[in-house]
Amino acid sequence: MPDAAQPKPAPFTYRQAIREALAEEMRRDPTVVVMGEDVGAAGGVFKQTEGLLAEFGAARVIDTPISEAGAFGIAVGAAMTGLRPVFEVMFGDFLTLVMDQLVNQAAKVHYMSAGGFRVPLVLRTTIGTGANLGPQHSQSLHAWCAHIPGLKVALPSTPADAKGLLKAAIRDDNPVIVFEDRFSYTMAGAPPAEEIVPLGRAAIAREGRDATVIATGGMVRVALKAAELLERENISVEVIDPRTLVPLDVETLVASVRKTSRAVVVDLGHRSYGVTGEIAATVGELAFDWLDAPVMRLGAADVPIPVSRTLEPLSVPDAPRIAAAVRALVNR
Repeated sequence: MPDAAQPKPAPFTYRQAIREALAEEMRRDPTVVVMGEDVGAAGGVFKQTEGLLAEFGAARVIDTPISEAGAFGIAVGAAMTGLRPVFEVMFGDFLTLVMDQLVNQAAKVHYMSAGGFRVPLVLRTTIGTGANLGPQHSQSLHAWCAHIPGLKVALPSTPADAKGLLKAAIRDDNPVIVFEDRFSYTMAGAPPAEEIVPLGRAAIAREGRDATVIATGGMVRVALKAAELLERENISVEVIDPRTLVPLDVETLVASVRKTSRAVVVDLGHRSYGVTGEIAATVGELAFDWLDAPVMRLGAADVPIPVSRTLEPLSVPDAPRIAAAVRALVNR
């Protein structure tokens, strides 16, 4: 008979997943180094790197100055000369400060050198709204990176995927951008069933028959809530999590839409010229003959993210709005 007083195992959180992935890869490969502002002594602004400095030392867990452009340039050079840096940009908004090194150097060096150089580098950063941090700390700019040939882009939505995708990114010989929903760090989930989650393989987060919702990053759990709401109305929703935008698992997305004949694409980035448009166009081209209705898109409003506690929630998709979009398609 089990001992009732035996303590329950600690929940496996998104934050823990990031920390474990980094530590395990650093133990496995001595060329892996962690760089960024406050990643060492402070343990990361969201505590994702806590404990790494004590284990690996300041030569491999490197606190950089408050100069994202300069520090990231050093990381690109380190990657070209034999290291595997994991560079943290604490807020995704600050990608604006590293764009020259990221877009004009890291993404292109392999091509411009005819394969003579590789840039096995990971850039970790955050996205997400919900803390009233205002328009300079709440943007979701992952579509920018997905637009650049030479970069791979991952958006883990669960703790297991956060660990598995980050490990895959560190082992990849190309620059990979991992966007972490900062409001998922306390999210608990099952430990990963597999050590590595291959880049370019989508997940079926929930099976359904009446409509497909393709959601990215933190929007996956919002889509799952919408599916629960619709289940009460006998509407069965399939939720697909692409997990990576580049490479994109087109086959899984299209297979789902061919089955359900309806699709809604949900993303935390701005709706115009973004991820929702690209995925909707892909589905429309490859599953046109199976569609019973136009593909619908839900994204952030095309305004700077408000700091107002009242307005901020209205600027991004939520479960009721996703449910309303699906309901409209099913009832056409």
